[in-house]
Amino acid sequence: MSELTRRVLFSLVAIPIALGAIWYGDWALAALLAIAAALGAHEYFGIARAAGHQPFATAGAALAGLVPIALHARRLGVYGGDLGTVALVILLIVFAASIWRRWPDGRPLGAAATTGFGIAYTGATLGYGYLLRYHPYAVGRTAGAALLALPLILTWTSDIGAYFVGRTLGRRKLIPAVSPGKTIAGAVGSLVLCMVVAWAYQRWVLVPQATLALRPFIVVIGASGALLFGAIVSVAAQIGDLAESLIKRESGVKDSSHLLPGHGGVLDRLDSLFFVLPVAYLAFDWLLIPALR
Repeated sequence: MSELTRRVLFSLVAIPIALGAIWYGDWALAALLAIAAALGAHEYFGIARAAGHQPFATAGAALAGLVPIALHARRLGVYGGDLGTVALVILLIVFAASIWRRWPDGRPLGAAATTGFGIAYTGATLGYGYLLRYHPYAVGRTAGAALLALPLILTWTSDIGAYFVGRTLGRRKLIPAVSPGKTIAGAVGSLVLCMVVAWAYQRWVLVPQATLALRPFIVVIGASGALLFGAIVSVAAQIGDLAESLIKRESGVKDSSHLLPGHGGVLDRLDSLFFVLPVAYLAFDWLLIPALR
């Protein structure tokens, strides 16, 4: 079976599952994000070990997976405390554990740092997917799904634009020492295409939805805001891709794993989203306004 065939077959299974979780939200979305975060963290810790670090891989992967679950539990009222404080205490516990489990020859500072960063890089960032789905500016299933879908679509658009424009017009390399395949033309193509798609999305998806009710159950992006949002997401997506390439290059690893047929590992597929989701959440607060008051 060719690599392209494996990619297509995997996509035929994975895409409906992801779309269903985005639409349904609730426990389905939290579970999907938790699984992705735990697997991504596991791969990240493997890369860290290849670079000579000794992270707390099992505990770190479990904690990364718990982040979306904790956000879901808080939304349901199961836990009403400050999750930021809980996260800080957990990081301090990881640091304290390195004193006994990694001292004297286990590079305790590196172990604590790589473990804490791995949890944040995978679990915390993907947790923003859940926060976007239940953004305070969106009320209802349609609105939440529409808001979360936008940065996801723009991330895929960024990859497509960079690939095809780079192959067609790419001459000068962007950062060859980190990712030899990236070109300046591809980066510009990604930027422009994301801006166009973001504008079209707000024009034909968000705005029609906003006119269907007499209360603010969705948000509207103005034309200029949509263009800016598309540009921000494109930049975040490309930096996320380069960041994962950087850590793999430092560790001498080609793929984060071979878990996903034809796609490499979870990190290889979600590298852009680790940057896009928190940036998109912040950008929504800056650029979006309630449709009706």
